[in-house]
Amino acid sequence: MIAPFFTKAGEFTVNSSPKVPIPTLERLATYLRFLIDLEASQVETISSTDVEKQTGINAAQFRKDLSYFGEFGKPGVGYNVIELQNRIAGILKIDRMQPIILIGAGNLGSALIGYPGLREHKFHIAAAFDTDPAKIGRSQGELVIQDEARLREVNQALDARIAILCVPAAAAQAVAEEVIAAGVRVILNFAPIILRVPERVVVRNVSFLQELAVLSYHLSTDAAK
Repeated sequence: MIAPFFTKAGEFTVNSSPKVPIPTLERLATYLRFLIDLEASQVETISSTDVEKQTGINAAQFRKDLSYFGEFGKPGVGYNVIELQNRIAGILKIDRMQPIILIGAGNLGSALIGYPGLREHKFHIAAAFDTDPAKIGRSQGELVIQDEARLREVNQALDARIAILCVPAAAAQAVAEEVIAAGVRVILNFAPIILRVPERVVVRNVSFLQELAVLSYHLSTDAAK
């Protein structure tokens, strides 16, 4: 099986399938959350119209998103909730537990370590690292914070391919290079800096300030009406 990869244009390719836009993958995660809730409510089948009503995503867009990955559902019947959930989880590679290494055990890192929703979506922070002697050796939930100097050694056993960076901007590039050398291929970056990484590595940047700035803009436009 050929491993999936992201292109420079922000698209996703898996095997010989067409390139999939990143927004489609983001919507797949929304559908998965919706399907998990439906299963908990013992709903067995849904239609694309149901998806539109509950998620706000157009029914035609929902069908188009699924079409990148083959045939889904049955005409006149709809989509089996559990079957669709399992197929989307497989597409997103979260039909199995995904180990994650986290670097930076400050306030944000500690909050992520304690976040229960990760396991529900088959993500597991398997190890956490820091360079602060005051944090190294401290228990955080089920983990003990480890010395960042041991990152490569520890990940040889874990074989984690995902890393979360909760480090200052000044340290982020060096940490990114270290996790890549340790075998990581996907990085969730909370540091306010654009990382320089090889093409084979995928980075998703999370900026609270950026999101708040966008929301603030909408406040100002609303006040102008």
